[in-house]
Amino acid sequence: MSQVFFDVEYTPMGAGPKVGRIVFNLFDQDVPKTATNFRELCKKPAGEGYKESTFHRIIPNFMLQGGDFTRGNGTGGRSIYGEKFADENFKRKHDKPGMLSMANAGPNTNGSQFFITTVVTSWLDGKHVVFGEVADPKSFDVVKEIEALGSSSGSVRSNTRPKIVDCDEVCGSLFSGQALGLPTSPFLRGVI
Repeated sequence: MSQVFFDVEYTPMGAGPKVGRIVFNLFDQDVPKTATNFRELCKKPAGEGYKESTFHRIIPNFMLQGGDFTRGNGTGGRSIYGEKFADENFKRKHDKPGMLSMANAGPNTNGSQFFITTVVTSWLDGKHVVFGEVADPKSFDVVKEIEALGSSSGSVRSNTRPKIVDCDEVCGSLFSGQALGLPTSPFLRGVI
């Protein structure tokens, strides 16, 4: 299991701008192609990946959607494999808050757009590929603060959309706790 992070700049209601970190565990074993797509887009420069892209759709008690780094409005984005790629599998489920899943426009239309659930969303099982999860409670607190900026229509109730100002892999697989035989708790990884 690899990890990546987003540093997201956002303005909570009634407060000044701040940057919060969201760390994700990626399910490399179950969906290696999908996890690799996300991880590599985290490492690319602005305009070619997630850096400087925004969360364009936020619906409270549902999810935060982002990843459209080409148009910024939910109609764009592209994968590292080209425009779109097929659904890898549906082994993982939307069975708890904090699941990281591919947004799509129907079967086999995965690109770069993703969403983070804030509640159980089992009706999405078999339609969207789950490829990761929010790694820890502190990261989920950031997700919940960003969720509060959304609306039932999905539009962001803030002067500026939450923006990913930095993102990358937490540590290379060569030095991951798993590769070294160290504890693989999500709370210990990244400390090494």
